[in-house]
Amino acid sequence: MSKPSDEAVELLHEIAADLGKAGPVELGTMFRSPGIRTETKIVAFLGTDDRLIVKLPRERALALIEQGVAASLSMGRRTMREWIEVPAGDDLHTDNPSQTLETWSRLAKESFDHVRSQL
Repeated sequence: MSKPSDEAVELLHEIAADLGKAGPVELGTMFRSPGIRTETKIVAFLGTDDRLIVKLPRERALALIEQGVAASLSMGRRTMREWIEVPAGDDLHTDNPSQTLETWSRLAKESFDHVRSQL
């Protein structure tokens, strides 16, 4: 397990800038990793091995896990019901990580909307 790469952090900043058009966004540290927050709620953060971790409605999270797009997130012994890990695509460490950016942006926007609905 390794800390997030510079490329993953750059994508996170790009995603945060885009989300900022839809509402208040703050970059910061969540669980010792770079992340995005809206007001007091965490939207997304980077996990080890370049995984984007997002909060989605339980049914949507389960569907993405079933499709093989994401994995469930465990913290300690506890599996987090609404949180999933989405790995970066093979393009992350290239000059054009458009596939990873598109996937992560879409899921971060879903997470942003879900979290904002709970404020």
